[in-house]
Amino acid sequence: MGEGKRGGVLLPFILVTLIWSSTWIVIRDQIGSVPASWSVCYRFLLAGVAMAIFARFRGVSLRIGGAGLLFAGLLGVAQFVLNFNFVYRAEHYLTSGVVAVVYAMLLIPNSILAFLIFRQPVSRAFIGGSAVAVAGIILMLLHEYHAATVRPDMVLLGAAFSFAGLMSASAANVMQGMEIARRLPMVAVLAWAMLIGAAVDALFAWATVGPPTFDLRAGYIAGVAWLGLAGSVVTFPLYFTLIQRMGAGRAAYTSVLIPVIAMLISTLVEGYRWSALAIIGALLAIAGMAIALRSKAA
Repeated sequence: MGEGKRGGVLLPFILVTLIWSSTWIVIRDQIGSVPASWSVCYRFLLAGVAMAIFARFRGVSLRIGGAGLLFAGLLGVAQFVLNFNFVYRAEHYLTSGVVAVVYAMLLIPNSILAFLIFRQPVSRAFIGGSAVAVAGIILMLLHEYHAATVRPDMVLLGAAFSFAGLMSASAANVMQGMEIARRLPMVAVLAWAMLIGAAVDALFAWATVGPPTFDLRAGYIAGVAWLGLAGSVVTFPLYFTLIQRMGAGRAAYTSVLIPVIAMLISTLVEGYRWSALAIIGALLAIAGMAIALRSKAA
């Protein structure tokens, strides 16, 4: 890789990795005074408006037609309603770093769904690496189960929320491989998906927990801004740039680094307590993902 190309990918790679690593602990701070569904709504309302402004700044039209709006709506429900409502609830029972490690497995259901829908082949090395990574996740969840400060069944509930969110995110990822997604400007689709998702989040929140509530605490407001702007509007275009310049396989190596950094942050901020089980699990999860991603990139 030449110096110019290396310089063109290094900064976006670092920014995407660091920002997405930090979002897990920020989500943790959002849980409490405001119901999770309203926090998700505020995040993607802000992100959707900002993404629409970004699209117009780039000269991208927001007119994507009826079929485009339907696609954006389905994408928004999968990614910005189901996925994040499950994530916020998972972090109510599990430490943020563990949830981040679970989400690092996203490539596995992505590949399974891509095989079932698009018949994209899966290599033996990918299957082997995925099995190692899943074994690591199971060990980390066992550590959480034994060391949890909440009831053990609540840890299992947190794990269930994590995996439900993982499958929702995977469905949204695979949808972006559809023919209509390739025809539409992704920035415009994301803007509509976030706005539609925020509207559905609001309806769901009002139906389940009542009228909107907001926390005027500076930390909460800053968290919404960080998640909505840095964690969504800044990172998505940068990640697409990485895919264009590095290829999807190499760009996906952010998913190996993100849980490592997220676990370090969780250790410093949440006081995550490591055990031999957790260390072995983390090493297996990261090694397995590296093997799977390497085979996928090839």
